Amino acid sequence: MTRSITHAGRGANGQSLKRRRRKGRKAGMAGALGVFSVVIAAVPAGHAEPLTGGSRNTFGMPGLIDMPSAEVRPDGELGLALSWYQGGTQRNNITFQIAPRVTGAFRYSRVPGLKPDPDEPGGYGSLYDRSFDLHFQFLDQGQWAPWMPAMAIGARDFIGTGTYSSEYVVATKDILPGLRATAGLGWGRLGSSGSIGNIGHRRPSDFTDTGGKFNGRNLFRGDIAPFFGLSYALNENWTLKAEYSSDSYAQEEDRSDFSRRSRVNVAAAYRFNDLVSAQVYYLHGDKVGLQFALSIDPKDPPFPSGIEKMPLPVRPRPAPSADPEGWSGAWADDPTARPAIQDALAQSLKKDGQILESMSLTATRAELRVRNETYGSEAQAVGHVVRMATRALPPSVETIVVTPMKNGVPLSSLTFRRTDIERLENTNSAEIAQRVAITGATDDRGQVRTPEVYPRFQWALTPYVDATFFDADEPFRIDLGAELSGRYELVPGLIFSGALRQKIVGNRDKSDRVSDSVVEHVRSDQVEYDKHGDLTIPHLQAAFYSQPVDDIYARVTVGLLEQMYGGVSSELLWKPVDSRFALGIEANWVQQRAYDQRFSFRDYTTVTGHISAYYDIGKGYTAQIDYGRYLARDWGTTITLDREFENGWKVGAFASFTDMSSDDFGEGSFDKGIQITIPIAWATGRPTLGKIDSVIRPLTRDGGAKLDVDGRLYETIRNAHTGDLYDGWGRFWR
Repeated sequence: MTRSITHAGRGANGQSLKRRRRKGRKAGMAGALGVFSVVIAAVPAGHAEPLTGGSRNTFGMPGLIDMPSAEVRPDGELGLALSWYQGGTQRNNITFQIAPRVTGAFRYSRVPGLKPDPDEPGGYGSLYDRSFDLHFQFLDQGQWAPWMPAMAIGARDFIGTGTYSSEYVVATKDILPGLRATAGLGWGRLGSSGSIGNIGHRRPSDFTDTGGKFNGRNLFRGDIAPFFGLSYALNENWTLKAEYSSDSYAQEEDRSDFSRRSRVNVAAAYRFNDLVSAQVYYLHGDKVGLQFALSIDPKDPPFPSGIEKMPLPVRPRPAPSADPEGWSGAWADDPTARPAIQDALAQSLKKDGQILESMSLTATRAELRVRNETYGSEAQAVGHVVRMATRALPPSVETIVVTPMKNGVPLSSLTFRRTDIERLENTNSAEIAQRVAITGATDDRGQVRTPEVYPRFQWALTPYVDATFFDADEPFRIDLGAELSGRYELVPGLIFSGALRQKIVGNRDKSDRVSDSVVEHVRSDQVEYDKHGDLTIPHLQAAFYSQPVDDIYARVTVGLLEQMYGGVSSELLWKPVDSRFALGIEANWVQQRAYDQRFSFRDYTTVTGHISAYYDIGKGYTAQIDYGRYLARDWGTTITLDREFENGWKVGAFASFTDMSSDDFGEGSFDKGIQITIPIAWATGRPTLGKIDSVIRPLTRDGGAKLDVDGRLYETIRNAHTGDLYDGWGRFWR
């Protein structure tokens, strides 16, 4: 089961539709950001462990209270933090420890007094602000000398309206057991109180602007001010903090009744357990604040290892003297032997949650084509297959070839010596990894299809959740309901699938906002689809997958492709089994669906598609660059950087830069967001391919919008290629 949760704000106030286009200057920025992301993500940890912090600042990042520190969070940690203090300021933060020394954050804040009130000339209301942060610890504590502190550099709100725009260089050092000192220099907001000089001129923020822009012209410019503070860990649970702030809060004081009476802030943080923590603050000399935080380690599931059922053990072959006929291979001349062996192995695999699609068998070699329907790690699935094969195959069979299948297409072939399987079962999985040969899928000559595998029909009735965050009128909207889904595989590669949804309760249809987009409303009319969300057809399609030649995969999908579009989608992918690099091309003709999401359509049609390059950087990082035509007929590039863990957790970020101007795009300036995949097996402890996919966008607009077609090739095949296989090989014997 896959549950999709979309988080997105929307534009406001309808205007007449008109088409305006001017060439942007964004392609260079796209390339620069892509290279920057890859370089940062690949920075090695160095010779010492990074200095980690036990609590967060009000921005959800490593730090004291409002001020940053040179600490980082544990590698790979995903953090959710809600900060609030008197006067109505709220900061909702999502942070991710991208690499051991690189921390990123997305923030959705409510800032009183910073948004002009159209109903009250000269008055101001609350600004709902969206921003991104980046923090890099470039020096370890004690790296060059025992007295050296850890040091970090960072940018706060470097993409956004500039409400919190600031940069810093900061150092943190352990002074005594439990006592840490932090001192740094800040620019922007962090350089607005107690300035000791300046570097150039800093452009003031314009809150009437569309926002969402890269604040590159202001980085490390303007007034510079020092800040410092202390933190003291009383024990494993309690930490006390105090800081001398360099943020004057001048913007809030100028436009509201906000006051800052003191530069000293203090806080007490309490850690309930590894997951939950809380803090209480006293800020600005007159305000009390609270923070609640969740710290999720994707590498540490809530259930202990071993909750899943144990696989059958390897069955050693008897001595030749005990089974001379089995060792001689004479059994291969019996026409009843192969069907009996295939049936026994198919039944055994079925109980394990796998399908033996076909098999070829000689006296010395067995080739098994297997569909994994249970295990998130393909290496674990293959490990189960080879153990079961030792229990079903006669002793003379020494070579066992396992070919993982997906959507009727062979993805790779793993060739084992049975002797190695028997000898290495109780050793480290790295031992068998050194002896397996992973190649492109072997040909299908001699393959005999297992009876009753095709045609195959599956259905499920499951709950669904659709949620949106960051709507300027209502920061949280959610629908809950039931989904009836079905899948019919007629022959290998030909799949018919669809779903029917019935909303039971929710408030996504309560918004009265109207898109103000001046280009085609290819995504910004989302609220209209939500209003007609009762008994809908999310998708209904036929897809055909094939491998026309070695290393080339193909897909054609026809039907109601997603909530908003129907049509034809086609794709080709070049991806050798042992290559880190893949290249794909996709072309789609689509027509916009009617708001009721059934079988009628609106007038808008378009051709869209991309050339895509994929690269497996290593250590779980994958980069993707797409160039092509988007749904609103704009041309440009999307850059995506993902980090995936062995258990299937994935956290990534993307940004699209097209020839649609920021004025035409509207609020947000360009499309960007965060994507998170959580495997259900991680939460339940039981093996399943189900997952929760979540896309978090600051805003849903029309520029840089791509078709959301299911079953794209790269994600379909990569789990059975060498990069992902070796990444998950630690689960081979599980």
